[in-house]
Amino acid sequence: MPAHLLQEEISSSYTTTTTITAPPSRTLKNGGAKLEKIPLYLEEDIRPELKDDIYDPTYTDFEGPQPKVQFVWRNIILMSLLHLGAVYGIFLIPSCQFYTLLWVLFYYVVSALGITAGAHRLWSHRSYKARLPLRFFLILANTMAFQNDVFEWARDHRVHHKFSETHADPHNSRRGFFFSHVGWLLVRKHPAVKEKGGLLDLSDLKADKLVMFQRRYYKTGILLMCFILPTLVPYYFWGETFMNSLYVATLFRYAIVLNATWLVNSAAHLYGYRPYDKNINPRENILVSLGAVGEGFHNYHHTFPYDYSASEYRWHINFTTFFIDCMAALGLAYDRKKVSKATVLARIKRTGDANFKSG
Repeated sequence: MPAHLLQEEISSSYTTTTTITAPPSRTLKNGGAKLEKIPLYLEEDIRPELKDDIYDPTYTDFEGPQPKVQFVWRNIILMSLLHLGAVYGIFLIPSCQFYTLLWVLFYYVVSALGITAGAHRLWSHRSYKARLPLRFFLILANTMAFQNDVFEWARDHRVHHKFSETHADPHNSRRGFFFSHVGWLLVRKHPAVKEKGGLLDLSDLKADKLVMFQRRYYKTGILLMCFILPTLVPYYFWGETFMNSLYVATLFRYAIVLNATWLVNSAAHLYGYRPYDKNINPRENILVSLGAVGEGFHNYHHTFPYDYSASEYRWHINFTTFFIDCMAALGLAYDRKKVSKATVLARIKRTGDANFKSG
């Protein structure tokens, strides 16, 4: 079966896909031709259950002296040791067994899905729904990734969307590439991040028993899933050396997953094009999408954060969307939100880069 027909088959069968269109313009009571103006940042999101990930352009930073930067030396030391270990692991790759390299690839993809399909598209944006077996898998995969538990990840990500490129944004790209990539993890959060994060409605996350279970046992979980398991499996099951198992399968793999995710916050906010909304910083970056299994279509994602594909083109350089569609075919994912082509084209015409034409 041709690839495009297979995609249509998986995308449409066994479950429903909710196509989101802009709500119809409302005429004034006097029957006049004038249209009632709807704020741009509320215009196209029709999810009644979640509004806290929609960009609010009315928010501006408080003017005045900024608080002194406070370094978190524990994070600085641990992150430095991790990357030193990962660099050493690079030199050990040629001596690794073939099964070890396959294990690294497998662990990379699964842990990445725990972020992209799990913490990001499912729990942060609620762009689709997942049944218990899939949610359980994504919680395990997310724990393998060790990028904070789902509750904290989703909370910070919603703040990032709502107050993007301000001091309330945890990884504000206006503070430079290094800060938005990793520096934000090495210093104390700006007070505005804590203030605005505390105002969000996180009741959906608090009501999710799996999310709360992971949060309660997170330290034990990451120790087992991110460090012990990936090290011991190659060592015990096919006789890989302990050094190769530790430095390649664990430290190198973990550092690569981290940096691929961080590039969405840094490179995809600084380099690329803005076909959907030229007024915001997030950009389309194909290289980031390759490393982050589909998360590099960032101008689209910040324009339509409720689209489960995080892209206009579904499977194009987007393994996460392919995974979700496969889970939908198995009946494990459903109610996938997708923005209509007409809405996308209307948005491009209204706010997009005039040099870009949608395919």
